[in-house]
Amino acid sequence: MTPRVRAPELPQNYAWLNTDKPLSLKQLKGRVVILDFWTYCCINCLHILPDLKYLEHKYQDSLTVIGVHSAKFDNEKETENIRQAILRYDIEHPVLVDSGFRVWQDYTVRAWPTLMVIDPEGYVVGYFSGEGKRDALDELIEKLVSQHQEKGTINFQEISLTLEKQRQPLITPLAFPGKVLATPAGLFIADSGHHRLVMSNFDGEILHIIGTGKSGLTDGAFSEAQFSAPQGMAFDADKQILYVADTENHVLRQVDFQRQVVKTIAGTGEQSRNIRPHEGFGLETALNSPWDLVKVGNILFIAIAGLHQIWIMDLETSIIKTYAGTGAEACVDGSLTESAFAQPSGITTNGQQLYIADSEVSSIRAVGLIEPFQVRTVCGSGELFGFGDIDGQGEDVRLQHCLGVEYAQNYLWVADTYNHKIKLVSPNTGNCQTVLGDASAGLQDGQGKNTRFFEPSGLSVIDSHLYIADTNNHAIRCADLNNFEVTTLQFPGLCAPDVCIPVNLPNPET
Repeated sequence: MTPRVRAPELPQNYAWLNTDKPLSLKQLKGRVVILDFWTYCCINCLHILPDLKYLEHKYQDSLTVIGVHSAKFDNEKETENIRQAILRYDIEHPVLVDSGFRVWQDYTVRAWPTLMVIDPEGYVVGYFSGEGKRDALDELIEKLVSQHQEKGTINFQEISLTLEKQRQPLITPLAFPGKVLATPAGLFIADSGHHRLVMSNFDGEILHIIGTGKSGLTDGAFSEAQFSAPQGMAFDADKQILYVADTENHVLRQVDFQRQVVKTIAGTGEQSRNIRPHEGFGLETALNSPWDLVKVGNILFIAIAGLHQIWIMDLETSIIKTYAGTGAEACVDGSLTESAFAQPSGITTNGQQLYIADSEVSSIRAVGLIEPFQVRTVCGSGELFGFGDIDGQGEDVRLQHCLGVEYAQNYLWVADTYNHKIKLVSPNTGNCQTVLGDASAGLQDGQGKNTRFFEPSGLSVIDSHLYIADTNNHAIRCADLNNFEVTTLQFPGLCAPDVCIPVNLPNPET
């Protein structure tokens, strides 16, 4: 029989989140403990969060989950940025900031995500790498609880925690807006953290709120529909229809402004595990974290972040299929069928090529829509760990987890998310220059590089104005492209779901 290994103790002098004080394995003796080694950029790490939430609720009196945040990107090493990720993804278990990969090395972890299982006596009894391990974990936890109940080594009790969301409730009018779309009809905002869409005019007057503000997958009237962390959008002005990547529901939605109803047009609501290129009818084909989309004629092109692929949907036939990418997480140029992407999270077009913000390789990619249908890297290292903040040309450019890209005025505007900057890229030469932001996270209006953003993720240009979804600032910013003056939009008629105070209530004292 394999000898059990004593679990290394967790550092007490590191930063801890979602708890008032550091936790030790010694004090958790008598409980099953799962250490979730994660980094918040990683789509696979995000995919297992619902599984962990399910297990935490099922075994709340006998299981403690601890997130061990071992950062990939430099920006992810900052405790405040990790705290924002906890708020954004509604993480309700304690998180240890694993500075310098100490805990990662103590447990000889090799990949994100890895789940390390520790029994109630403090021994490592198993580990799981990757996604889709809920059932296996469930079985193991049930077995451990049963075994240790018999031995008398389990301690049934709930642990009370002070969560970040109790310290900072999400009551801002917008919460972690992921994408923005500027059209002649108005401004569409993916209010991702509030699980809804907002339409306003360019003065900030609210025209429509679509969705209840509670996470769910429900079609119907604007006031009844539900989304789950929606992201990218495309608008058909003739039909008055908005297409939406409903990311955490793994579906595409259609918002009809004439009939004021929402319906699902692709995806089953289940997360696809099939990375091989394939096709099917929209509502019969499972998707995997669609993050952004763009419309060309009657075709939607979709950046499917969870499959590392670009997909295509014919809106007339409702057929949806892989357009480019093998499903491997990598940066491979060449033909559509041999190409590879790494968590593509932004998409735009000039009509002849798609341009992709390929976030995990911190690169901008081009995908041909006409012969010879080639994929190439416009700028960036093309490597999973080739990131930084360097302006220049082609492969010498360094970006850091870019999530947004917009083609306008013959250039590409890039949301260099983890550098807190907006950059301008020539699609032909690959020349890349910083135009907005000073590389520090913050909220500062001003001009050009004398401005600050906090993980900007989505961009949209109309006329000579660039609209920016400034995600961690819960804001929409506007840059005048004539002088690079940046302002922050105000939405006086908007408030968080369930927070609005009715304005016409009579004063009870009169």
